[in-house]
Amino acid sequence: MKAKVAERGQVTIPKKLREKLGLRPGTILDFSDIEGKLVAVKSTALDNVDRVYGSLGRGRRSNDIIDDLRKESA
Repeated sequence: MKAKVAERGQVTIPKKLREKLGLRPGTILDFSDIEGKLVAVKSTALDNVDRVYGSLGRGRRSNDIIDDLRKESA
């Protein structure tokens, strides 16, 4: 199967291939270059913990953050 790269770098994945691989709107693909070949791999969906990981404050222990939050709500 072939696809043409559009002016803005977009490529349409052929329908048969999308169906075979289960690619749906919103599917995240990770692209890489392996020995001169373009490789796309479906990315695993993030769970709720992964979505917020690292957003609380770097270098702080979770107990310290919880203590601070409790002080603010008191």
